[in-house]
Amino acid sequence: MHALWLSEREFWMLQLISRFLRDESGATAIEYCIIAAGISIVIITAVRGIGSTLSSNFGLINTSLK
Repeated sequence: MHALWLSEREFWMLQLISRFLRDESGATAIEYCIIAAGISIVIITAVRGIGSTLSSNFGLINTSLK
């Protein structure tokens, strides 16, 4: 039962706020987004490194074939 000094509307608003503060599903989604962003940065960095290495190797091969 709720306190006598709260109106019915205030009681339900406090219940809603309490449920919102206990809900952790949004925090979990944000954590997954941060993990995905970190993995994406690692992949982009690796692909750029491999891409520049391959580009220089193909340039050397092209020069030696001429």
